[in-house]
Amino acid sequence: MKFRLARVSDAPALAAISIEVWLGTYIRKGVNSFFAEFALSEFTSPKLAALLEDPNEHVIVSENEDGLDGFIRISHGKSAPVAGCSTMEISTLYVQPRHHGKGLGRALLEQGLNYALDAGAPSVWLTTNSENAPAIAFYLRQGFEKVGTTHFHIHEQAYLNDVFRRLISP
Repeated sequence: MKFRLARVSDAPALAAISIEVWLGTYIRKGVNSFFAEFALSEFTSPKLAALLEDPNEHVIVSENEDGLDGFIRISHGKSAPVAGCSTMEISTLYVQPRHHGKGLGRALLEQGLNYALDAGAPSVWLTTNSENAPAIAFYLRQGFEKVGTTHFHIHEQAYLNDVFRRLISP
């Protein structure tokens, strides 16, 4: 595992990983036009390049001999949907499914937590779909606690998400 800061030139690979992980995680029975259009409009190279140029976004990638296999995105100045959280959000933690179970997600999370600690954040927060049992179990094992719920919206559709927080200290 090799970790580094993402570069704008990584945007196409980050878009591809995002589409792969998002569709694989949330679309279980078949891809319909509603979700396909969301994924293809949300996870684009230009949108990810813009994120990488935003000073409030910090993206760390994992790279193997063939290319990127995962990334973590930490966002500054994000208000949590529940009280008692800092403004440091783990916006994305994606690992290609074929690399699950190898410690890559945990290692990327550690990289992100170290960044948040160095930035002076007392805690980090994140949301995950309430039906995503593997992600929920992962975050609980990593010391996160559920602190509330919110909804993720795609147009007029709303999906229940759990909000998790983890205190960080030196």
